[in-house]
Amino acid sequence: MNKEEIIEIVNGFLVDEFEVDGDLITPEAPLKETLGLDSLDYVDLVVVIESNFGVKLGEADFVGITSFQDFYDLIENKIKAKG
Repeated sequence: MNKEEIIEIVNGFLVDEFEVDGDLITPEAPLKETLGLDSLDYVDLVVVIESNFGVKLGEADFVGITSFQDFYDLIENKIKAKG
């Protein structure tokens, strides 16, 4: 799976499942502020990531994740490490 596919899938479920305005999702946009998710939403986000990509995310994985690009990179690296 390439980065473009990861971005497409992630952005698709953020718009569909979390009702985020797709126009606000850009690589440099701040993840937390743009999503406006509470702690329960983050649990849902982790479950969606795990079911879509087959990778596990923990709280420590989100340390240092500030932008959507960071988030895409995290998922891509997890997929590469798994494969």
